[in-house]
Amino acid sequence: MPSHILISLVFAVFALLGGSTSSHQPSSSMTDTTAQYVYHAADTRGHADHGWLNTYHSFSFASWHNPERMHFGALRVLNDDYVAGGGGFQTHPHDNMEIVSIPLSGDLEHGDNMGNTAVIRSGDVQILSAGTGIMHSEKNYSSNDAVRFLQIWVFPNQRDLKPSYDQETFSKEAERNDLLCVVSPDGKQGVQMHQNAWFHLGSWEADHAASYRLQGGTGQGVYAFVLEGAVEIDGKPLGRRDGLGIWDTESIAIKATKNARFVLMEVPMQW
Repeated sequence: MPSHILISLVFAVFALLGGSTSSHQPSSSMTDTTAQYVYHAADTRGHADHGWLNTYHSFSFASWHNPERMHFGALRVLNDDYVAGGGGFQTHPHDNMEIVSIPLSGDLEHGDNMGNTAVIRSGDVQILSAGTGIMHSEKNYSSNDAVRFLQIWVFPNQRDLKPSYDQETFSKEAERNDLLCVVSPDGKQGVQMHQNAWFHLGSWEADHAASYRLQGGTGQGVYAFVLEGAVEIDGKPLGRRDGLGIWDTESIAIKATKNARFVLMEVPMQW
């Protein structure tokens, strides 16, 4: 069976299994005063190389299963995908999942059975609310150049919603030494997600420091993922593609120790 068809079948299975709600919290943690942390080094992620697809999984996905890395609160999937020129995920189903795609380089072509067709590029953020069920495909728009993107799945706060699609373009300059909100529950900032969740992107110069105050009230956590460079969060060092989950806190302190780009994903720990 061709690998692209196999991957699409795996997506279909995950779509069918992905609708459960849970109050799971990370079991591997340490406590600093009240805040709790779970650290995921880049080289501990799951990995699969299918030739056309080279992918890394921060949480259990496809053939990589780690019972201590199932999800962080409502954050279910964080995949770091590299798709070669001409490659892509063929049409496959999803339901009851909020699916965010953030291109890091190259161009990604989207199509779905709601009639949406688009090409998303670096600077764009796309969300697909699968709800009662959708069929979609994601392909490299170029036959030669690779595309690299983050694929992020979040459990929604309601099941069986009407499927929807949104896409916005953001200025890279708005991330410079700041936190740019690209996902929010009401869509007033960024694209709308059916969950008490906020995503922020930051591109910080070395030594820039600031704090992030969690916006969703009690029971929230934030998962930080470093795209490039290095940062410290609450004094804990993180390098390229490292992840850190924090909960039982109202705010976190962030400092870029090198020029860095990172994403913060605030989600409920129970829902």
